[in-house]
Amino acid sequence: MFLTGFADEAARDLTTQIKATKELGWSRISARGVNGANLHELPEGDFAEVADQLDDAGITIPEFGSLIGNWAKPIESDFDLTLAEIDRAIPRMKRLGTPLIRIMSYAQKPWGEDQHEAERFRRLREIVKRFEEAGLVAAHENCMNWGGFSPEHTLRLVEEVPGLKLIFDTANPVFQKDRSKPSPDGSFPWQDPMEFFQAVREHVVHVHIKDCTNPPEGETEPAQYTLPGEGQAKVKEILRELKAAGYDGGLAIEPHVATVFHATEGEEPDWDQCYSSYVEYGKAFEALLEELAWRPE
Repeated sequence: MFLTGFADEAARDLTTQIKATKELGWSRISARGVNGANLHELPEGDFAEVADQLDDAGITIPEFGSLIGNWAKPIESDFDLTLAEIDRAIPRMKRLGTPLIRIMSYAQKPWGEDQHEAERFRRLREIVKRFEEAGLVAAHENCMNWGGFSPEHTLRLVEEVPGLKLIFDTANPVFQKDRSKPSPDGSFPWQDPMEFFQAVREHVVHVHIKDCTNPPEGETEPAQYTLPGEGQAKVKEILRELKAAGYDGGLAIEPHVATVFHATEGEEPDWDQCYSSYVEYGKAFEALLEELAWRPE
């Protein structure tokens, strides 16, 4: 087992992301954004500088947090845009020695509307195949996408898309309704993180560590993201099961506690707070692992 994290929650610039990572004593970053752009969207020259800087700092990238099929992309979007993202991502992953890329199953449409499932499956088959042919692993995250509707939806993806692996995010179930469990009044309960994890665990190759509380009634976003183990994501219980199973993959912190990705449009985050909260989160996570007597490699 090894530790990594989405250091773009500590800073936009790579120099400060590396600083936060080294302050934690870590040597890995789950790469997502640099200077406000995803790694597969950076101009070639900027990416080359990023790669050289990572080499010089001795930082490796075990996971590429791509935008492919993510929660912001409707299933009706032009698939050529996705294919272009893949074409940009593959050589960059090879340059960085990154074996794993996070993908999703396109944005959820309002429940009750046609979800275009066949098209989602078709696209994901092609996405996974292209990465497989390059010797890379595409792994689906349970987020605000079709596969995130319930554990059953995620398992359907695994069934329909040969070679698809999973990234499990501990907190995402906390703020999503379980669409496999309709109530008599037509409502749905919140997903249970442990139940979701246990249903999909045999396909999980990477884990994102977040924690939060259920959203207020009528809301879809948690009112509070917490330190790991202090919310409703059952982080400690899931970690205990991973340890017992001999899990040897990555645990990537994705704090969200400084609301970097949830700030009001046009509002600039307090980056000093972001940096300090990221480091605090990493240390709190290490303390939680120490409590479980589980030490990274």
